[in-house]
Amino acid sequence: MESTVDLTRYKVIQNTKINAQEFKFVDSKHLQHPLPPLVSVESYISAGGLPTLKIRATLYINSEFTQNPIVSVPTLKDTTLEIFFDYDYTEETPETCDVWYVEIDYYSTDATKVTEVLSYLRNVDPETSRGTKTGVGD
Repeated sequence: MESTVDLTRYKVIQNTKINAQEFKFVDSKHLQHPLPPLVSVESYISAGGLPTLKIRATLYINSEFTQNPIVSVPTLKDTTLEIFFDYDYTEETPETCDVWYVEIDYYSTDATKVTEVLSYLRNVDPETSRGTKTGVGD
């Protein structure tokens, strides 16, 4: 009986605050925080021959928190890849946000089976988390 090994790995390529000044929404009273991540996903074959998903996310996080968001280990459930961006946050709508750019490469022999990526900006309290569904190649 042949066994196959799933070489699932991920690498955070970049996790950077990209604004020089605090970002202020014109009408923050009508925003529901946290704002869901803005995400794009591209599939390709890496130089090493592994199917790879390039995941790029833009996160809007309260500017009171200066620590980089933590990128969780991506989890594959059937054809959906879930990924969480964790940070600590208050319940109040912030007046200003910082904009974070996070880029991840997800390498897996199963990456070709992924049809969508669910990404969440997750607070320590999951009740206040927000997510985005992004189709692969969309």
